[in-house]
Order: sequence, then C-alpha cells, then structure tokens
Amino acid sequence: MAAQIRIGTRGSPLALAQAHETRDRLAAAHAGLAAEDAIEIVVFRTKGDQMQSGPLSEIGGKGLFTKEIEDALLRGDVHMAVHSMKDVPTDLPAGLMIDCILPREDPRDAFISPAAPSLAALPPGAVVGTSSLRRRAILLNRRPDLTVITFRGNVNTRLRKLGDGEADATLLALAGLRRLAMEDAVTEVIEPEDMLPAVCQGAIGIECRRDDDATRDLLAKIADPASGVRVAAERALLAGLDGSCRTPIAALAELDGDALSLRALIARSDGSEVLEAARTGNAADAAALGADAADELRGRAGPGFLDEG
Repeated sequence: MAAQIRIGTRGSPLALAQAHETRDRLAAAHAGLAAEDAIEIVVFRTKGDQMQSGPLSEIGGKGLFTKEIEDALLRGDVHMAVHSMKDVPTDLPAGLMIDCILPREDPRDAFISPAAPSLAALPPGAVVGTSSLRRRAILLNRRPDLTVITFRGNVNTRLRKLGDGEADATLLALAGLRRLAMEDAVTEVIEPEDMLPAVCQGAIGIECRRDDDATRDLLAKIADPASGVRVAAERALLAGLDGSCRTPIAALAELDGDALSLRALIARSDGSEVLEAARTGNAADAAALGADAADELRGRAGPGFLDEG
C-alpha cells in the first residue's frame, strides 16, 4: 500500500535529517500518520548536488537546490518538500507556497579549526574555506589579512577537506551541525555581532501546493508561528534587495513577545564595504519591516553595489 504522505527532499545527510524531523513531527501531531509506513521520504538529486565545484553564484544560485523537488510537487509525485529556508528563492513557482516553518534552530555560524581556538586567533595569512559569499565578504571586511578559498560539499565533505589540510579553518551553520549531532566539531560559536547569519539560517520550511488543502491542514499542526514571523521579516528584506547567491546579504530577526527586531547587512563581495540597517516594530508588521530595511540599504548602496556578482 502506498504511503499516505510523501515528503520530497535532497539526499545530503543534513537534508535527510530535516526530512526525518518533519516526518517525526507529523507523526507525533497526527495519530493517523504514526504507523511506520504512513510517511515516505522521497530523495531527489538536485542540480546543486550534482555540481560540486565552483561558487554557487557562478552556477545558478539558490534555485539549484529546489527545482527538481518543486517539479515533483507540481506533478503530484510528492505532497510536500522540506527545505533549508536559506536555500529557497523568494519567488516560488506558480501554485506552490511555503506553508509551514518548523521551530527555528540556533541561527549563528560556527567556526571550526584545528589551527586556532577562535576566529580572532587565526594568524595573518591563514586560509579559511567557505562556499558562502556572505561569510567571505564579512571575513575579508573584518580580517583582510586572511586568505579565503572556495569550499563546496556537504558538512562531512567540508570537514574532511579541513582535516586534509586544504584550509586552516572553515565556517558552517551551527544549526546544521546540531541537527547532525556534530556540535562537538565546533571550535567557537560566532556571535551575530561579529558575523550576521544568512537570511533564514537555521529555519526549515515546508513547501506544498496552494490547492492541497489536506496537506496544508496536516502542516498547520506542526508550524511554529514565532519562527514564521522571523522568516517573514528576513525574506521580505531579501525580496526587497532582489537577493540571490550573487549578493552578500545577511539578516537576523528576533522576537520578544510581540516585539520584533531586525538587523540586516549587505556587502561588496571583496569585503571592501559593508552597509547595515536595523528595524524594530510589531510582529504583525514583520514583512513591512523587512521591506523598509531593504529600501534603506538599496538607497544607500547606490547603482551597481547589489549587482557586482
């Protein structure tokens, strides 16, 4: 008998961990999905998974990690797709929506190095590997004495490269390491004041068809409203900046009751210039706050700043 629910996901260890978390939350929330064979996880190999060399900005950007799964959603091959929200473009295919944000993990970056106890302790000339233009730009702005090289691959691949001596240090999302039970690899957790996270880092989003009311009803019981508000503010900022993998953009929205605070940053890819903005307001105005911060940054950046990639 076919599974009642099919979840689409990428096949990396982290993507699978997120899909299994989603399955477990659905099973806990709905007695009818508690049977072992009620939910099937369907793995897709995306273009981003197939292309493991070079910066993402040079081979297509965020949609590289979602298109194949979204095509399956539109065909009806799967009921929902589980994504790291930092990989999801702000423009979704017609007929699809992000209908559920799970409770957000810690959004901070983690510094990992066998050569130094902290980022500040790295000696001049040390080599840092990263695939993120955001991390590269902020690193070079804070520490222009460092050498930054491109590191691609999943978490295990990047840690293996580090162990093989291809770099002195790397930076990864703390959320991913926690979900993989690999937090013991962390040398130092980087505070947002020193490295503002990627937009929606640590947030898992679940995509489905707009007209699939049955699936949307299932997802309603596992959605976390507070995380949804934070994601809405950060994605409104990203949309306002027309952000992609070609632009170093960072943001972090935090919620205290109904009070929302948002910090945002854009940078030149070489780290030579960084612009920051902040907003505070009511949670109900999350998207408006993000859009307003984007307007400020776009106005201050001037022509070419956001298109230099």
